[in-house]
Amino acid sequence: MGLACAAPDEDVLLKPKGLVDVWSRMDEFNAAHGVQKAATPRPLKRAESVPELGLDEFLNANRNTGLLVLKGDTILAERYQYGRNDGHRFASASMAKTVLAMLVGIALHEKKIQSLDDRVEQYVPALKGKPYGDTSIRHLLTMSSGIQWRETWSRERDEGIRLVENTIRGKTEGGADAVLEFNRREAPAGTRFYYASGDSEVLGLVLRAAVGQTLATYLSEKIWQPMGAEANATWLVDKGGYETGYCCINATLRDYGRFGLLLANGGALDGKQIIPAEWVKAATTASAPYLRVGFATANNGYGYQTWLLGDNRVGQPREGGAFAALGVRGQAIYVDPASKLVVVHTAVWIESRDTAARGEQFRLWGRLLNTLSKDKTL
Repeated sequence: MGLACAAPDEDVLLKPKGLVDVWSRMDEFNAAHGVQKAATPRPLKRAESVPELGLDEFLNANRNTGLLVLKGDTILAERYQYGRNDGHRFASASMAKTVLAMLVGIALHEKKIQSLDDRVEQYVPALKGKPYGDTSIRHLLTMSSGIQWRETWSRERDEGIRLVENTIRGKTEGGADAVLEFNRREAPAGTRFYYASGDSEVLGLVLRAAVGQTLATYLSEKIWQPMGAEANATWLVDKGGYETGYCCINATLRDYGRFGLLLANGGALDGKQIIPAEWVKAATTASAPYLRVGFATANNGYGYQTWLLGDNRVGQPREGGAFAALGVRGQAIYVDPASKLVVVHTAVWIESRDTAARGEQFRLWGRLLNTLSKDKTL
């Protein structure tokens, strides 16, 4: 078990059903499907000596429930705050989008999806004649649907909030019914990046129809068990029993780390290819100029439901470099394939999107990358 630490704002955050409780017990408060662990979990080693990483200072100033640093299959640091421990299942928020993308790649490899240029309506007939129905899988993967969307997670009832209401909070019957109201395209598909959780939700509906089973079962069979997960996970579902493709996997800190390590190794583990290598490469590369680092957003790029990062070691973007799965309130899996460094954050930021706190995460990532990529003893 990792070291537990003191943390900021404990008196507020540890109240029953407060942020800490909700974000580490979300599947106890909402309906979910189970994701099964491996029969024989793949062990992770622990480093006997680790250079000073500045984690105490970071944790003293940030609302992390968990922090994991992996170099290859070796744990360099594993820390918990707010009374959490290695048995808690932490909510993924939008980190689930990257998991979803990897499952799409497996389905494509298995020919359950015929082409990324297939239209949604070929798999989800209920969306035929709707803007989402006429959108390709490729444009869903890259958040390029052009569907009108606003997602601030503020008190304003924008599309992001309405999607949560339609799915997790059961305001619709679920499935395709949850996205029918999002029916206005404001830009041609494939012409711009605009972050829209609706694209991910529809992508999840396509995948479920293509594979003919629940996404939780598909995740169990195709990734969770093959990567050697040590604990069961869960995936929240809507009223119709459809997993929320845009969010809401719940898993332990180390299993998030195992997923990140799998991606760092190009989808392979111990010589076995779990996710097709060419798919991992495509998913972590910008497929159009508007998706490149510095173009999709001021600091980042976008692949297939995955954020692309600049190269902190040289201070500029680099294709084939580091990438991340990110979620609101501070959830993150940072991955550098070159050094096999994986850093996992679970957190309870006071604001859903806290630019200053995310900046602190990125600065820690840069320091860890600079320190650990140079240390050949680890």
